[in-house]
Amino acid sequence: ILTPAEALQKSQSGEILLIDIRTPSEWRSTGVGSVSVPIDLRRDDFIDALGAAVDAAPGRRVALICARGGRSARLARQLAVAGYPDVIDVSEGMLGSRAGPGWVAAGLPLVPWDG
Repeated sequence: ILTPAEALQKSQSGEILLIDIRTPSEWRSTGVGSVSVPIDLRRDDFIDALGAAVDAAPGRRVALICARGGRSARLARQLAVAGYPDVIDVSEGMLGSRAGPGWVAAGLPLVPWDG
């Protein structure tokens, strides 16, 4: 588990590949983290898109972020079964949860997403 600030730092240093698994309407609403790769969890080809992102960033661990940490935690468990055993959950998410205030409230860098 990482905090949003840790995810930002580890993404910037090349340790992790941060995947934002929210929906396009959520990305449009808040923007995406400046270091995030947006891949909609609902895509039929999600695993292929994730694989392409991982292949483009060799040596990085995958970290997942969603709105509040629920989807990212579930997906991390599912990906472990599918052969991605070392996936990290950013449990606060973009909007905060019981784990903490989240990416947006922490004032971490965002970029607009216009699809």
